[in-house]
Amino acid sequence: MRLKIISFITLLLVIVSIHSCSKKDTTHNIEISNPEKLNQLLDHYVEEDYYPFIYARLEDLDGKLIYEHSAVNQRVLPNKSITKDSWIRIWSMSKIVTISILLDLVEDEILSLEDPVSKFIPQFKNLEVAVSHDGKSLNKYEWGNRSKACPIALIPNDSIMTVRHLINHKAGFYYATTGFECLDTLLAQQNLPLAEDSDDLISKLSKLPLVQHSGEAYFYGTNTTVLGIVAEKATGKSLNQLVSERITTPLKIDGLRYGLPPNENLLPTYTGRDSILRTAKKGELDIFGPDVPDYDSRHQLFLGGEGMLATADGYADFIRMLLRRGQLNGYRYLNKETVEEMYSPHTQLDNPYGYNGYNLWVSGDSMRIKKQGEEGLWIGGGYECTHFWADPKRNFVGLIMSQNNEVRSPGYNMNDDFRGALYQQLWESEK
Repeated sequence: MRLKIISFITLLLVIVSIHSCSKKDTTHNIEISNPEKLNQLLDHYVEEDYYPFIYARLEDLDGKLIYEHSAVNQRVLPNKSITKDSWIRIWSMSKIVTISILLDLVEDEILSLEDPVSKFIPQFKNLEVAVSHDGKSLNKYEWGNRSKACPIALIPNDSIMTVRHLINHKAGFYYATTGFECLDTLLAQQNLPLAEDSDDLISKLSKLPLVQHSGEAYFYGTNTTVLGIVAEKATGKSLNQLVSERITTPLKIDGLRYGLPPNENLLPTYTGRDSILRTAKKGELDIFGPDVPDYDSRHQLFLGGEGMLATADGYADFIRMLLRRGQLNGYRYLNKETVEEMYSPHTQLDNPYGYNGYNLWVSGDSMRIKKQGEEGLWIGGGYECTHFWADPKRNFVGLIMSQNNEVRSPGYNMNDDFRGALYQQLWESEK
C-alpha cells in the first residue's frame, strides 16, 4: 500500500512538472508563421521613402532572437548596412534608463521621491512660473490656440518641486516645442545642448520660468534631464559613471552609453517635413531650439532625458531586464516591487488609449480592438523614430529603430502596422 501511495505521488509530481514546463514553453515560445509578410511591410516603408532605414528586432525573455529584419534606403544610404550593433540616437528612450537609476538610488536610501529638488539643486528653489498676460494658467490653452497666451507674465511657484514631480513630468520643465512661442523662444536662446556640463545646464535652466506650478498637471519636457542632474548631485558622480557602474557593467550590457565609441560614426539626421525624405538642416530638429546633443565622448554634459546612444541589441537587453523584473545575466539591479511601480498607473489615467507609468506607456484595450497590438504592453520611443515595447504576457521585447524626424504622412503608421501584423500572427498561432 505504501509503495502504491509513493508511486501515485511520484506520478502526480511528474504530471504537475510536465504541465508546468508545458505552460512555461507556451508562454515563451513565440511563433511567427509568416516572417516574410513582416519583412515586406518594413521594406515598403523604406522603399517608398518614408524612412532612411528600419531595423526591427524581437527577443524572448532570455535574449533568444525571435525575429530580425533590416531594410535600408539605397537612395539616401547607399551601400550602408544597419545591424543589431549599429549605434542609434535614442533620445527619449534615455528617460527610462535615467528613471531606473534614480529608483536604484531610492532603494539604496541615497534619496527619496519626496525630496525637494532644491535639496540637490538650490538654484531651482525660487523658479518662477509663466502664465498668460492676463494671469491664466498655460495648461488651460489647447494646442493651436497657445499663441494667444503671449506675452507671458511671471509669478511665484505655489508648491515645492519634488523628485517625484520630475519622474512624472509634473515639475514644470518643457521643450522648445510647447506652442507658446514666447516661451519656446526663451528656451531656444539658452541652447541647452551646448552647456559645458551639469552646472552650466543648471545655470541656463535657472534663467527660464516653469510652464506650470509644480505638481499641477502632466507636461512633457526636460523633467527627466533635471532628474539626471539630481542623480549626479546626490551621488557626486556623473550620469555617465552611474550608467556604467549601476547598469551596463554589472548587467553586462554592451550597447548602451553616453558618447560615441571610438572609430564609430553616427548616421545623418533626416526629415520628411517637405514631403520628401532628405537630410535635415541645422535647426530643423528643434526640440531644444537651434542645436541637438553632439554625442562627443569628451563633452561632460549628460542629458538624462535625451542624450544616450544605443544599439538595438543593447537596448533590448535593458528592456529584458525590466521584463525580468529587475535582473539580468545573474545580477539583480532593481527590486521586483520597484519595476512593478514603473509600469503601474501614475499619470494620464483618463486617457482612453492606456495610461502612463514612470515614462512607460501601458496600452489599453483599444490597441487590441484596433488590431495594432495587445493590451498591457509597455511602450516607449524617441524623437528620431526609435520605438520599443515589452509584452509581459508572452515575455518578449520588440524594437523598431530608425533615424528620422517628421515622417511624412502616412509614415507614422509604421509602428502600429508592424505590431498589428505581428500580433495577428501571434493570435492565430495561439488559437
